[in-house]
Amino acid sequence: MIATSRPARPRRVPPRVLRALTWGLALPYPAVMYAAMWAGHDGFTPTEILSIAAFTTVVASLLRYRPLAALALLLAGWFTALQEMPNVEIGYWELLITDSAVGYIAATRSPRVSLTAAALALTVQTASAGFSTGVVDTVVVLAAVAVAAAWVTGNSIRERRAHAKELAARAVGQAVAAERLRIARELHDMVAHSIGVIAIQAGVGNRVIDTQPAEARNALAAIEATSRETLTGLRGMLGALRRADTEPGAEREAAPLAPTPGLADLDRLVATTLDAGVKVDVQRRGTPRSLSPDLDLSAFRIIQEAVTNVVRHANTATCQVVVDYRDEALAIEITDDGTGRAAPGTGYGIVGMRERAGLLNGHFTAGPRPEGGFRVSARLPA
Repeated sequence: MIATSRPARPRRVPPRVLRALTWGLALPYPAVMYAAMWAGHDGFTPTEILSIAAFTTVVASLLRYRPLAALALLLAGWFTALQEMPNVEIGYWELLITDSAVGYIAATRSPRVSLTAAALALTVQTASAGFSTGVVDTVVVLAAVAVAAAWVTGNSIRERRAHAKELAARAVGQAVAAERLRIARELHDMVAHSIGVIAIQAGVGNRVIDTQPAEARNALAAIEATSRETLTGLRGMLGALRRADTEPGAEREAAPLAPTPGLADLDRLVATTLDAGVKVDVQRRGTPRSLSPDLDLSAFRIIQEAVTNVVRHANTATCQVVVDYRDEALAIEITDDGTGRAAPGTGYGIVGMRERAGLLNGHFTAGPRPEGGFRVSARLPA
């Protein structure tokens, strides 16, 4: 087999070398302008016009790297041009080109640099007009108005860009904070119920392991099933987050924290809660219908968190859950007649439930009942 060699790729000129070459071409700019004006007294040839345009473009390209030095070269070039050919047209061209440079500097640099550039431009423009025509007052007014207009325009562009960048950074920060809250709610709702059930079952098993081995085995089986289910959910969530983090593109929708349960999983929640020693009576009112994923998930998580609080804090063996499918909203209510209460400020359950309802523009209340026990109620627009 005959090996074929790939054609060598052309080497790119390093940026530093390219800028050095550009400065080498730009430094003779005042001499080029003087020579072009000297040769153009009887009219400019296309070659002279092209050379003026080319050298002016080269010098203007350096405004990106050394704005004040490049502006000084432009001013020096047009100063010598106006001294060699003192007429109004050349004066207007000087104002147009040098003030455009001032506007560019104001749009891309700090006010300190751009104000220095504006002052330098006004000084040289006034001096060149005074030396070439002897008329200073009118030229000063015209040059000052032109420089001020260029600076204000450029500075306004810079401020708008800075404001847009600030808004974008703020939006990114808010999106990150919202995503953190979303993940925190999912983790809390996924883990809190399971840990509560595991803790209660572990306590039961510990108390009866000597006297009722069969009951202890049942408790251990419930712990195993609950922990496996929670581990599966956590793996799914972490997998979704990892996939979202490796997807190309900076802008993307929030990754679904799969798997996402819904009201169809209420029977499983009831069974798990029963294993923890609390019987949940679920009542469905209205005609069950398909719900949006966000609404379905939020309704389930609110019920799950409220039931978890009953298991952990209410000191009761029963609670009631009502799911009411109304025309314009889904209403849910969780009540118990227990006597226990969670210590204030010890968790984020009620905060998370209120946040979930608020994200859907819903209404949420939670508090003790006058007849005893606790009541959690949410109305989520459909």
